[in-house]
Amino acid sequence: MIPYGKQSIDQDDIDSVVRALRSPKITQGPLIDGFEAKLAHQCGARYAVAVSTGTAALHLAALALGLKKGDEVLTTPISFLATSNAALYVGAKPVFCDVDYATANISVLCLQKLIARSRIKAIFPVHFGGLPCDMPSIHKLAQKRDLFVVEDACHALGARYKSNGSWFKVGSCAHSDMAVFSFHPVKHITTGEGGAITTNSRKLYEKLLSLRSHGVVRTPALSRRMGPWYYAMTDLGFNYRLTDIQAALGISQLQKLDAFVKRRREIAALYDQAFKKLSGVQTPLDLKDRINVYHLYPLRIDFKQIGLSRTEFMSKLQNLGVGSQVHYIPIYTQPYYRRLGYRSNCPEAEHYYADTLSLPIFFEMTHREVHKVIQVVKGLLAGALEV
Repeated sequence: MIPYGKQSIDQDDIDSVVRALRSPKITQGPLIDGFEAKLAHQCGARYAVAVSTGTAALHLAALALGLKKGDEVLTTPISFLATSNAALYVGAKPVFCDVDYATANISVLCLQKLIARSRIKAIFPVHFGGLPCDMPSIHKLAQKRDLFVVEDACHALGARYKSNGSWFKVGSCAHSDMAVFSFHPVKHITTGEGGAITTNSRKLYEKLLSLRSHGVVRTPALSRRMGPWYYAMTDLGFNYRLTDIQAALGISQLQKLDAFVKRRREIAALYDQAFKKLSGVQTPLDLKDRINVYHLYPLRIDFKQIGLSRTEFMSKLQNLGVGSQVHYIPIYTQPYYRRLGYRSNCPEAEHYYADTLSLPIFFEMTHREVHKVIQVVKGLLAGALEV
């Protein structure tokens, strides 16, 4: 079975973790600082704060901004639940903005229509599948209304976009207040579970550090005045810390990020070549001013035209040894959100959801596996394979 995604762990990664296990500190030690420094450098940001998951990163970002009950957050329904849940965690209300069907990223036109709502305090755009959003336009809209911007970059480590002739890395926060990453095993690099927030704001950085560890602050001034043991809880924080064991893996994985991205783009190019001229199929958009790092390869398929439902198509893929997945169910259709009063209001998102299917794409995928996926998908599309 070829899965839709998986981690890549080599001997260097294993050796790094073993060294961490043998070190004096396996949590709250120096490897956390090392990982954060390397991640910040990789993204081109001043600061990075490593946390236990991408969900924790989103939650802390919302907390650090001071979002609260009565506030509203514009975001996309085509994402994992954690993006909008982060607003709910702090008592704020997610407001779902439709997507651009061609990219599945949040629609700037839709943002323009919704941004005038008086209670909107922030925008949480998602770089869906690894393709950067139109961050310069989103930033410009946010500035007009004095709104915060938090990039959900969990799909997009290593991605870049162009603005006014210059290239910017996703995570540099050139057009946002913060960017959030996930290091789940199917992402570009992994720490097992893990996440991070990047920012250029010293104030937000210090707030995030405190909130990550129970809202506790330790400073030289406090130690001198109160004693070396003293700490002060200034906020209601959480235990969202990453371990040094995970940080060791993260440091090792970061060194291979360029190779990981290169391979994903090679696989995507082979898929594009195989599928782009087929009737009833649309390949992911790859724009000249954005570098897509292909966390996902979502193929759009007109299932009515091929005479198979998506369930039937996925079942046939499975039986032929090819895994697939759907990214994502529009969040507002979930039972919990329905109970909150959300209703269908994003037709492009629902159109996208009806057609999409994510094919396997990961670093260790061999050419033989890529060509197997191509032949199986093309065969099913043409009705030439029976299972």
